Amino acid sequence: MVRSKRLKTTVNKWSRKLHRWGSIATALPLLIVLCTGVMLQLKKQIQWIQPPTAEAEPGPLEISVEEIVAAVCSVEEVGATGWDEIQRVDFRPDDGLVKVQCDGDWEVQVCARTGAVLQHATRRSDLIEALHDGSWFHDSAKLFIFLPSGMIVLVLWVTGMWLWVMPYLRRR
Repeated sequence: MVRSKRLKTTVNKWSRKLHRWGSIATALPLLIVLCTGVMLQLKKQIQWIQPPTAEAEPGPLEISVEEIVAAVCSVEEVGATGWDEIQRVDFRPDDGLVKVQCDGDWEVQVCARTGAVLQHATRRSDLIEALHDGSWFHDSAKLFIFLPSGMIVLVLWVTGMWLWVMPYLRRR
């Protein structure tokens, strides 16, 4: 009985210490992950984060890849001159459009049938995602700051649950 009580006291003491120092160590990375996570959850609702999908007539792709590039290059704000500035092409046959992501966080939406530019806007969701996983800061930050912070938060959860349950166990 004495040994069990001593063990519980030691576990409680270390849980409080781990909880205190772990919360300090993970405060900034956790704040970044939480804020950017909320923003990513709302990306479809907030146009500032990700442009809404433009309305087009659904159907298969009827234009060539060269016509898509020409449509993207026709938008002066984007400043694209060819394939070198294009990062990703997303074909959406159900929506009848092609989403093209360019350098400078620009997204150009092109009609899959006519090749007309339906919309162009800044897409910030990729930047927010890079902040969220830590890769925006440095490739190593993802593995050596954000991953350990996540593991510490898991320990904080465990120690927090222990500290929450202990008074109920003592009463028994």
